[in-house]
Amino acid sequence: MSDVEKTGFLAKVIGPKKRWKAYKARVKELPESHRTAVEAIERYLMHFVPTDADSNASMFEDLADLFEQGAADGTPVREIVGEDPVEFVEAFAQNYSEGGYVPARARKQLTDDIERAAGNETGTEDTTV
Repeated sequence: MSDVEKTGFLAKVIGPKKRWKAYKARVKELPESHRTAVEAIERYLMHFVPTDADSNASMFEDLADLFEQGAADGTPVREIVGEDPVEFVEAFAQNYSEGGYVPARARKQLTDDIERAAGNETGTEDTTV
């Protein structure tokens, strides 16, 4: 990885481009409900202050691992993230960074997105906007 790739802001947030693309390809293969949940968690995780590119890349890869295993086992999204998705994501992120400020609207959006993902699994999709 070049020095520019290591020090750029985007590289600090997502890690090396090659690893990011591989992660996104894995997420794309998940069932819709799991993919929706991962994308919501990914948006939320972008609010955390990056510590280094490798730990952030590992964080997203581990997120994909978790949801791939859940999909393979038939585990519903709600069982993976629990009743409080914000608490789940913040605990998950603590393993990789020191955290950061997350606006209240991002917390609400995460909760709403997980609700929608969980609804997709049961066929009771929420159509409100």
